[in-house]
Amino acid sequence: MTVNLWAAWLERPLEPGEVQRLLPLLPPERRKRLLRLPVEKRREPLCAWLLLRLALRESYGWAELPPVALTDRGKPFFPDHPQVHFNLSHTEGAVLAGLSDSPIGVDIQQLRPAAPRLMEQVGADSEEAFFTAWVRREARTKCSGRGVGAMLRQESPLEPVECCRELKIFPGYAACAASRGGPIPETVRICSMEELL
Repeated sequence: MTVNLWAAWLERPLEPGEVQRLLPLLPPERRKRLLRLPVEKRREPLCAWLLLRLALRESYGWAELPPVALTDRGKPFFPDHPQVHFNLSHTEGAVLAGLSDSPIGVDIQQLRPAAPRLMEQVGADSEEAFFTAWVRREARTKCSGRGVGAMLRQESPLEPVECCRELKIFPGYAACAASRGGPIPETVRICSMEELL
């Protein structure tokens, strides 16, 4: 079973002309969803889908993103390619994508102040510890497809088929990948923003 990861640090804003040129590259349902966001909130999700497009081109030779559907709990998948599992995450200034032939979940978060209540809930004594725990829980939850509510409960031990790895990608960010079918590689393909565009 294969797990591959891609990440990009978004070092600059997107120009309006770039957004207009890139939007047609997304599947129609993703494009509609993106256009509902405020203009200032579009860069990260748009670049996450562009990163997935690059990952699919490099892994499978696909020139376009195929249609995307959602499970009843909101996890995106390719209905025409059920053997290809993917997951995306974005945070201010960075995006992360995972591809596998089995369920996968990824999460990346920029380190920032965290609510004391949430820090207490996960047993963290610093923002870094909180976000390290948070990305682990979110990656595992996204991999399982259980829904976000599951990650707020106490974290359960890894199941025998489950792999999870903390990722050191960019300074000032916490990231994690979880898989239900294969080991998570230590290396992440770091892409420039220009490669996405």
